[in-house]
Amino acid sequence: MTAFHAPIAEQIWDMKYRFKQADGTPVDVTVEDTWRRIAHALAAVEDDPGAWQGRFYDALAGFKYLPAGRIISGAGTERTVTLFNCFVMGTVQDSMSGIFDGLKEAALTMQQGGGIGYDFSTIRPKGALVKGVGADASGPLSFMDVWDAMCRTIMSAGARRGAMMATLRCDHPDIEDFITAKRDAVRLRNFNLSVLVTDPFMDAVAADGDWDLVFEGTTYRTIKARALWDLIMQSTYDYAEPGVIFIDRINQKNNLSYVESIAATNPCGEQPLPPYGACLLGSINLAALVTNAFEDGAEIPDAALDDLVATAVRMMDNVVDASRFPLDAQRAEAQAKRRIGLGVTGLADALLMLGLRYGSEEAARQAGRWLERIARAAYLASAQLAKEKGAFPLYDRDAFLQADIMQRLGEDVRAAVAEHGIRNALLTSIAPTGTISLLAGNVSSGIEPVFAYAYTRKVTQRDGSKTEEEVVDYAVQTFRAKFGEDTPLPDYFVSAQTISPLDHVRMQAAVQPWVDSSISKTINVPEDIDFASFKDVYLEAWNSGCKGCTTYRPNAVTGSVLSVAEEKPAEAKSGDVVYIAEPLDRPAKLEGQTYKIKWPNSEHAIYITINDVMEGTRRRPFEVFINSKNMEHFAWTVALTRMVSAVFRRGGDVSFVVEELKAVFDPRGGAWMGGKYVPSILAAIGGVIEQHMVEIGFIEGEGMGLKADPHAEAVRVGEAPMGAACDNCGQFAARMVEGCMTCGACGHSKCG
Repeated sequence: MTAFHAPIAEQIWDMKYRFKQADGTPVDVTVEDTWRRIAHALAAVEDDPGAWQGRFYDALAGFKYLPAGRIISGAGTERTVTLFNCFVMGTVQDSMSGIFDGLKEAALTMQQGGGIGYDFSTIRPKGALVKGVGADASGPLSFMDVWDAMCRTIMSAGARRGAMMATLRCDHPDIEDFITAKRDAVRLRNFNLSVLVTDPFMDAVAADGDWDLVFEGTTYRTIKARALWDLIMQSTYDYAEPGVIFIDRINQKNNLSYVESIAATNPCGEQPLPPYGACLLGSINLAALVTNAFEDGAEIPDAALDDLVATAVRMMDNVVDASRFPLDAQRAEAQAKRRIGLGVTGLADALLMLGLRYGSEEAARQAGRWLERIARAAYLASAQLAKEKGAFPLYDRDAFLQADIMQRLGEDVRAAVAEHGIRNALLTSIAPTGTISLLAGNVSSGIEPVFAYAYTRKVTQRDGSKTEEEVVDYAVQTFRAKFGEDTPLPDYFVSAQTISPLDHVRMQAAVQPWVDSSISKTINVPEDIDFASFKDVYLEAWNSGCKGCTTYRPNAVTGSVLSVAEEKPAEAKSGDVVYIAEPLDRPAKLEGQTYKIKWPNSEHAIYITINDVMEGTRRRPFEVFINSKNMEHFAWTVALTRMVSAVFRRGGDVSFVVEELKAVFDPRGGAWMGGKYVPSILAAIGGVIEQHMVEIGFIEGEGMGLKADPHAEAVRVGEAPMGAACDNCGQFAARMVEGCMTCGACGHSKCG
């Protein structure tokens, strides 16, 4: 017998969360050892640890309460890591020393595994006068490039993949450049971008009014608000970024509006935070709490939910005292406010178990009821903790009771807080749960719909052989166990492909009133949605009270993750090597072109020869030769020559080679070439190959190359949709979930 509901869950535990010695020897023999390790570590800060360790273990057992991955992997290991997922860094001072002090703090935070968020609105715009040196400012985007390079360097040193959020106010003079920055295929790859949208701006959009772009009281330009809104929408439509954060709404509804102002969020947007604020996350697994699933009496018992929430709040509050912090300022901020972010996962599965269709009005009402119940239980538990241990240090009774959520939680909650205070300034948040949802048996992630009810995953065995296993959604597993393998799924088993964008918004809006922080959710929209309807999604999010909006529209630029086709070439079904076509024959004579690259600070140039072959009436690259007199380059140039030529000779659309090479960075730094920052010699070679492809008409223009294989995601009707290729395992299972490109096959994600 095993505690895991699926083989993938055990594999995720072993790869990401199982405590092992430096040589790989497991310390956690079973997942129950992992739960005991966490329970012991978090109970250790109690006056009577023995009284709580068992209760903490019971909450974790059965995957009912899922702490964030940083807690599962780090608690009780005595490693120098933070148990907090992400941070918003300090305000960036508009000076060279202030900017690079901020860069140093960011590097130290990322070194311990913390994702970071920054507001760059404090940096003067491009072209502004820098007093004292008689120069023009380079603007916030240029310094974001420096942050991006730092993140790549930290990644190359062996830390987890970097995650950063950059925000800029909608009235900053460089806002248009910010909105369009990621149209450059190699720029700011380690950032998520979001525009801080204010209430006056939305009013100006509605009225088709003018909009001033201002910095420190000086108006630089005046534009039409609606034109700027359309620029945001068009970039998001075409490139999936930037996101939109309704920043005034966030500050107005913040429990701590009396002591802090928020201008940034963590990388996935569910935690708007002040300078040096940190997000401490955990999720109630709603799917694990449903009784009598798929029967008339199916429910989540109130008492069980209340008790689990109360235990989870206490555990999360203890993390504040048990965790290490990269910076003293982060520790001080966390201890002064003790904010936590308790959320949910498995919501879509729980709705299915009750017979409800995700996105329907009834499902939205049920989701709202569950989140209201969680919020009430969390606030009551925090008030009891305040009675026992004291309120958070910056608690102000009169100011706190005026907070937006306190007006809706009920008189009993208000009375408890008024009498005892409250231990935690903010308590609820819905975070990305991609990996911990897999750990819990492939329950649906966060408040997202089910992406795929089943898919096939290739697993490498210890002897090197590969087997295939079916990865099945938790609700489907439960349904099959009850009604048999051959019983058709009911019509209410909808998935991400069949839900309308406005159904997504309805679900987000239904739970938002009970989430005092924010929500990480991706609204998947079809590729063929027209632009006007796309914009309506954002306006509906604004009008229905959401604090932000993130969409993902599959297309040739972002990668297609939701397409479904009638027919699927058999050779593209596997996550193994896919041969796009039979190898092309080499004619005796080929035409080509030789290019020269002179890399800065290198004594010898690199020469690149690209030969082409005619395929019908179309000219296409067939082979590459890379040469240099610099013997330091010999081995890798030979290897690259052979590998790229081998790819080219397979035929098909091989332009993905360009994007892969252009994305390679050198931790020692890149160089400026032709007015653009090139992150490595390999990226420069990729640029040359791209230039050649454009010249011969193989691709239409710069940045128009294939990224992975957008055709590989299409599947036969009835099969699970395939995603983009995963950076970690190579399988076509990556899809956008809760603001993170997450692999359904191995659990790898940009955000951890």
